[in-house]
Amino acid sequence: MDIAKRIETLRALLNQYNHEYYVLNQSTVDDATYDQLMNELIELEKNHPQYFSPYSPSQRVGGAVQSSFKKIKHTRMMLSLANAYSQADVQAFDQRIQDLLSIHQPMAYVCELKIDGLAISIEYRNGVMVYAATRGDGEIGEDVTANIKTIKSIPLTIPDQRTIEVRGEVYMTRKVFQSLNAQRIANGEPLLANPRNAAAGSIRQLDSTITANRQLDAFLYYVVNADELGIKSHQEALGFLKILGFKINPETKTVQGIDRVWAFIQTFESKRASLDYDTDGIVIKVNALSDHPRLGYTAKTPRWAIAYKYPPELVETTLENVIFTVGRTGKITPNAVLKPVRVSGSMIARATLHNEDFMLLKNLYLGDQVLIRKAGEVIPEVVQVVSHKRLANAIKVTMIQECPACHQPLIKIEAMHYCQNPSCPARHVESVIHFASKIAMDMKGLGDKIIQDLFELGFIQSSADLYALKDKREALLQIDGYSDKSVDLILDAIEKSKQRSLEKLIVGLGIKEIGEKTAKQLAKRFLNLQALSQATYQDLMALEDTGPVVAQAILDYFQQPIHQTLIDRLIAFGVNTRYLGPVASQTSFFSGKTIVITGSFANYARESLTEILENLGAKVTGSVSKNTHFLVYGTDAGSKLVKAQTLGVSLIDESRLLAILASEKV
Repeated sequence: MDIAKRIETLRALLNQYNHEYYVLNQSTVDDATYDQLMNELIELEKNHPQYFSPYSPSQRVGGAVQSSFKKIKHTRMMLSLANAYSQADVQAFDQRIQDLLSIHQPMAYVCELKIDGLAISIEYRNGVMVYAATRGDGEIGEDVTANIKTIKSIPLTIPDQRTIEVRGEVYMTRKVFQSLNAQRIANGEPLLANPRNAAAGSIRQLDSTITANRQLDAFLYYVVNADELGIKSHQEALGFLKILGFKINPETKTVQGIDRVWAFIQTFESKRASLDYDTDGIVIKVNALSDHPRLGYTAKTPRWAIAYKYPPELVETTLENVIFTVGRTGKITPNAVLKPVRVSGSMIARATLHNEDFMLLKNLYLGDQVLIRKAGEVIPEVVQVVSHKRLANAIKVTMIQECPACHQPLIKIEAMHYCQNPSCPARHVESVIHFASKIAMDMKGLGDKIIQDLFELGFIQSSADLYALKDKREALLQIDGYSDKSVDLILDAIEKSKQRSLEKLIVGLGIKEIGEKTAKQLAKRFLNLQALSQATYQDLMALEDTGPVVAQAILDYFQQPIHQTLIDRLIAFGVNTRYLGPVASQTSFFSGKTIVITGSFANYARESLTEILENLGAKVTGSVSKNTHFLVYGTDAGSKLVKAQTLGVSLIDESRLLAILASEKV
């Protein structure tokens, strides 16, 4: 037998059967025959490793284990879509399109179901998959190639040798989701929240075997470089994807005129509940690709597409209790404890009640039947009480007057109640959770539940105690559910966090009123934590965008002995307290200048350009005024460019900007 030929034959057959089953939803071979052929291929590849191929169908079972995901810079930004919530919004979108194109006749639009999953981008070169990446921040995503290869509806090779980048949505069917949760119940494991989160979590598994077992699927909906491939319309691009072997959503439809778009939207409002995958709206795209560059982009969204979002699902359930939680700043938040109910794909048992005023507005009583929804399809909220179902002896919900954790009196500041006790144990737990979070010290693997466990078991009492855990490794391993691998991952993340830049530490300290932007401004100005802690009120007020409330909050924080002790301990453990980023230039062309950025840029994302200019000493603002020194503009600059010209503001286009940055050696 010619081994090489047999291996190629088996691969071709298995690829064909995969495409038939996972893309075309039909099969010409039974499971037993498929398994027999796959086992034969695996055995031949094992005994003849010289014929190994990473694109063999045998490689879809997973097995690659990574310590972390590499970063990938997208060749073109992965933008989000602007949203529409009503027929008027959809009609306004159509009117803007016609006005921008100076066309006053029915437009051709492609209507697609908005799949509730995880966006991915895949590049093929010479007919083979090169990489697959998540959206990330739109400019830089994570390399999830090993995991995407486990999805059998996504081809590892395509019949086209050109460089082709495609985008789509990875999702989990409702049937698979229910099956996985049934298995997790049997194993005593926590349930997956909903198909969307399950799909996203599966793609971000470091062990691709786990991803393979999650049985993910994907619809592809966009050819990034369609213009380079001679494709003239979005409808044609979808057909091209189908020819290449990708799975395209069968419910997609091209229509003429916005009235037919609305008819499509109405058709699926009820029909989407019968689908085996979650959707939360309809994406509307201008069909003619030649119109896309003419319509252009805003800073974050294309002007040639929009996403209509269906109204959030309203579900009735029982208000069983109200509990009050304490945040890291002492803020008290009332939370509704609900009889668990499924809302928009998730089981909901809690919903925030925000504050006392909100509770009074809703006129809540324990035992009430309430209507809840997920605001923006994400955050559970109580919409209203079904008042005619109220029990005769119901007890009215009222605001507490003392902290539920330390029992100290609360004070009310504007609409919120606060616990002022700096030694409150609940505040300490929330402070450590915040300290370890991604926006602060980024201690991967150290989730809220683990931190709560460490508090309750006496391992930690403050953020500084996290750095002492390395000496308690053996004790940690005695905790039920903690393995060598999980403990070592946590300890390694804690150790790595010592090298975070000062602005991340400032965020982690949880100073009231200080967010990421202000923390970075403080870090750049004072350069080290000691200088910041010794800053006077006048020093702080001299900073741009720092008012009396922020300045006083910083002074108050550093004057408290409990915070001074925390900082001393962090320094003793070797936590970096210096700013490690680029320092704003005092001599550059942009130093001390107020700049507004508008339009789209071929060489920069807006966020990156903002950071570059700020590092050169500029103050970047959002609106044009007589105090603006320069307007930096790209294509589709719009009204800001007009206003700048009216006010006589100096203009810098992208070509001049590149020349200036080159002279600055940026």
